[in-house]
Amino acid sequence: LDQDSLRLRNLAILWVFLAQEGVSSAKVVVVGAGGLGCPVAMYLAGAGVHTLGIVDYDEVAIDNLHRQIAHKESMVGKSKAEQFSKRFCTGYSEVGFDVVIHVDYSCCSRCYPFLNFRYLLNDACVLLGRPLVSGSALRWEGQLTVYNYRGPCYRCLFPVPANSSHISNCNEAGVLGPVVGLIGSLQALEVLKISAGLKPNFSSKLYLFDGSTGISRTVAIRPRKKECNSCGDCPTITELIDYELFCGSGACDKVHSLSVLPPIDRVSASEYSQIRSSQQATILLDIRPSHEFSIANLSEAKSELAIGSTWLFWQIVLLLSVFVICHRGNDSQLAVEILKKKLPFTRVRDISGGYEAWATEVDKDFPTY
Repeated sequence: LDQDSLRLRNLAILWVFLAQEGVSSAKVVVVGAGGLGCPVAMYLAGAGVHTLGIVDYDEVAIDNLHRQIAHKESMVGKSKAEQFSKRFCTGYSEVGFDVVIHVDYSCCSRCYPFLNFRYLLNDACVLLGRPLVSGSALRWEGQLTVYNYRGPCYRCLFPVPANSSHISNCNEAGVLGPVVGLIGSLQALEVLKISAGLKPNFSSKLYLFDGSTGISRTVAIRPRKKECNSCGDCPTITELIDYELFCGSGACDKVHSLSVLPPIDRVSASEYSQIRSSQQATILLDIRPSHEFSIANLSEAKSELAIGSTWLFWQIVLLLSVFVICHRGNDSQLAVEILKKKLPFTRVRDISGGYEAWATEVDKDFPTY
């Protein structure tokens, strides 16, 4: 037996030789080499998939290593896709890793959370007749389904994109490593079953997992829509489009800075530092959740627990000068808009960039997270 056959002989016990042949000859593209993509690609490589395409624009970051188990500290600042392929080419000699993607892939695994990629990959898979194994995870929860495999595509369920400003990502909301590990492992299982010629578990079904309770459940999703613009009987989508424009969102998980307030309603962190030093009578409202407030805060900041109190309300009304701060300066702008309507005679301003700007411009020792 050759080395590949020896390595995979335990898998041969599970399914017939022809099934393993299907897995070995499969060409799978994994879109996203992060928390989900790492276990997907690692298990597919380990199972004998000989051609893996890895797509990821991003670089390895140290604050993502807790969930991106294929990457190491020595890789920080380097391309995720290239580092992944270099590392696992040495571990799996029979596996070829592509960083330039072609159209001859037999299956796609979506491990990116971005809204525009959901539509892009859906349309591409429908046009090419490929199944799309789609996973996502946020905070304690994860979900998984298979689109375009004898069932609906993503557009059958969501023909119109949601408002991208209402969608959180892992950088903003956090995620537990074991949750992405579980969902990623199940994605790999679905890809292996499809490649082996077996029916996947979650075509036309949605698997849901809640790590906070340990409860998992599977629900049926609506069937394929005949009038779907992508996979329907008379599709109107016959080529790929500008998905950033279509979805109104960028193709990355970097936190974008909102700009909803006029300059007169905003001050920089440096400007607030000067106001703070001048001992002017002001109030600083810190609208972050209490667990973030406990990580680090300015001494004069009033947390969300105090904001609802009557005495603070009257202080705000009487002082006529209020500043609002949050983590990055996005939520604080939205809060200022609300406060200006409720307190029309009070000067309410946002601290641009929030605590991240404070740590950059004023106090470089201020804890960041």
